[in-house]
Amino acid sequence: MQIVDLTHLMNVHTPGWVGYAGNKMYYAQNLQTIHIVAQRIDSALHVGTHIDGAMHGTDGMGDMASYPMDFLVGPGAVVDVSEHMDDWAVITPEMIESAPVEVKDGDILIIHTGWHRYWEGKPEQDLVKYFCMHPGGKQELLDWMLKKKIKWFGIDAGSGDHAMNTTIRRMRPDLAKQFEEKVGMTCDEFFGKNSYTHKRSGRKVVEDYFPFHSQAFQEGLIHAENIGGDIELMLNQRAVIGAFPWRYEGLEACPCRIVCFKGIEENVEAVGDVAKAIFGPRQIASGMISGGPDGR
Repeated sequence: MQIVDLTHLMNVHTPGWVGYAGNKMYYAQNLQTIHIVAQRIDSALHVGTHIDGAMHGTDGMGDMASYPMDFLVGPGAVVDVSEHMDDWAVITPEMIESAPVEVKDGDILIIHTGWHRYWEGKPEQDLVKYFCMHPGGKQELLDWMLKKKIKWFGIDAGSGDHAMNTTIRRMRPDLAKQFEEKVGMTCDEFFGKNSYTHKRSGRKVVEDYFPFHSQAFQEGLIHAENIGGDIELMLNQRAVIGAFPWRYEGLEACPCRIVCFKGIEENVEAVGDVAKAIFGPRQIASGMISGGPDGR
């Protein structure tokens, strides 16, 4: 078996998403005082390589403790679409399907755009380009992922949504104007409205942005952001892919290691209540369960 790590190095310079704080790390005690080093970290959860739980973008489901290990770990593919990418490019199903690797129904999907080159500490570091000008999919790609029953997907960019289909278009109107000049229409015209039915209340939802967070998450399709590490060693290859967040009840997202296991069978089964994310009577009785990836 070979292990390829797709995780960015994290440190005090690791940036948060646009508008989010980065990390603060400090010493709580040290060797010269009471013989033991202890540190503390103050961090947003959407910092570095991380995975979003469904509760980050929808109601009543998908905290970090609710995902079974055979949801977080499973067969999948790393698909290279970088040849099609430039600033604000749109990722289409055709790009993924034409890549020389099979994406099967129920897979974990990692999308390589090449944008990890602009991450903090890289020779081509450009955090404005990385977070505010990265590619992403439109509704067509979301519909394709749902039809393919993709378990979760990861991308080597700042968001699972296209940069200009997030609130960045309002936080950086100067860049939104550049995008609109490039595509020859407004952001609203280019992306359209995101319309779907709220699964809990039946409310008709019409939103301006974040379809890969709101609509996708309520369908159980979550994603990991800021993929990097040695991703280029895995382009257009299949492997067992795993994300390993904290088993933390009520957590809406979490920094994690994301790795590819090469040379092993693709059959993955969670064994035991803990691996299956089956909770005991304490949590159920106290109403602390937020629901698994399917919302139950």
